[in-house]
Amino acid sequence: MISEKLQNAINEQIIAEMWSANLYLSMSFHFAKEGFSGFAHWMKKQSQEELEHAYTMADYIIKRNGTAKIDKIDVVPTGWGTPLEVFEHVYEHERHISKLIDNLVDLAHAEKDKATQDFLWGFVREQVEEEATALEVVDRIKKAGEAGIFFLDSQLGQR
Repeated sequence: MISEKLQNAINEQIIAEMWSANLYLSMSFHFAKEGFSGFAHWMKKQSQEELEHAYTMADYIIKRNGTAKIDKIDVVPTGWGTPLEVFEHVYEHERHISKLIDNLVDLAHAEKDKATQDFLWGFVREQVEEEATALEVVDRIKKAGEAGIFFLDSQLGQR
């Protein structure tokens, strides 16, 4: 059985993951409007991944005889700038999510819940990849410049 404290913390992370899904969907809409169909596709896939994280966490809570809950999900921004600005925001957001996951691991350790620690390590590893990917896209946009941005858009659309 999962402790109530840990259950509540994971439920908060579920909300954070759902907010992230909405954030990336908002970015997807922005890119589609601006004519960057590849970036829009990439963001839509990222949105779906965040929802999968929420589902996985909810399933885990239920398997541990806890109660998964969804609370209010705050509104996400809708105004975005250049592709570089958007992906810089993605990178910063992924760093923020990494900190939240690290805090969950620390809580699971404090609660002496090894099963939850092990479960959360999968998210830690995934966050390392998500941060690295976002930073890689930022770097590639900087190197591509205006002339290469549409080539990069096309590449990211293949995700």
